[in-house]
Amino acid sequence: MSTPQHKIGSGFGAESTAAEVVAGIDLTGELAIVTGGYSGLGLETTRALTAAGAHVVVPARRRATAEEALRGIGNVEVDELDLGDLGSVRAFAERFLASGRGIDVFIGSAGIMASPETRVGPGWEAQFATNHLGHFALVNRLWPAFTDGARVVSVSSRGHHYGPVRFDDLEFRRGYDKWLAYGQAKTANVLFAVRLDKLAGDRVRAFSLHPGRILTDLVRHLDRQELVDAGMVDADGRVTGGAKTPEQGAATQVWAATSPQLDGLGGVYLEDCDVAEPAPADGTRTGVKDYAIDPALAERLWTVSAELTGVNAF
Repeated sequence: MSTPQHKIGSGFGAESTAAEVVAGIDLTGELAIVTGGYSGLGLETTRALTAAGAHVVVPARRRATAEEALRGIGNVEVDELDLGDLGSVRAFAERFLASGRGIDVFIGSAGIMASPETRVGPGWEAQFATNHLGHFALVNRLWPAFTDGARVVSVSSRGHHYGPVRFDDLEFRRGYDKWLAYGQAKTANVLFAVRLDKLAGDRVRAFSLHPGRILTDLVRHLDRQELVDAGMVDADGRVTGGAKTPEQGAATQVWAATSPQLDGLGGVYLEDCDVAEPAPADGTRTGVKDYAIDPALAERLWTVSAELTGVNAF
């Protein structure tokens, strides 16, 4: 039975912080993997989870950078992983599985946004490959290690409103648009959670989410005028009202990973530390678009992703 895509009245909101949503929750003895867990929202997520007692594994493309960023935070280990390289994904998964440990929480927080046209692997468009295919392959390869009751959190964004998955041109061979490519990747993040939750049944639950509008290193491919046009900063480069702090931005993914309020639920898209409502018909960019939570599209994307990566735990 699918979970209704409607608010549950969590009591938290847009201004809640990661520390607040995990307050009173004891994660001692639990292990979490957080991709991108050394920068931006990922770093705040790592801080909140370790403060609650979890041991956090942070796979990083820039290992030395990650180790420096995480210096002083206890109960963290760093390993190497490049989500755009399936060989690197396989190697990390093999190392982790060889350790014999279980995974209680997986948060796919790493990603790129609005990047110039870039090809990785066998010519895949980089945003789709990094944000979706890398995480798809990683979760499937790690699947034997997931514990009963584990949670998988796929960090999407409101960027999924830019458009659906273009099954007839996944790689944007017919003309590249950085925002449409980003939108496709973020829609894929939502569909991934929808399908994984269905396949895993009650043993593992999956969620996707919009963390909020936050000024982090994710915007590195945007120039000043693009940030102004997006309402992120003013003409002088100052962050404008309405943006979340990184601590607030990390709250929804930490809530998704740990909150007992979500026990028995799964496959839904979250925002502001609650289940999101369906997107309104007037085009307002809130909630979740119907094409992002369509079970048939989720199944189709899973099949295509398994064919592209050669990995399928189911």
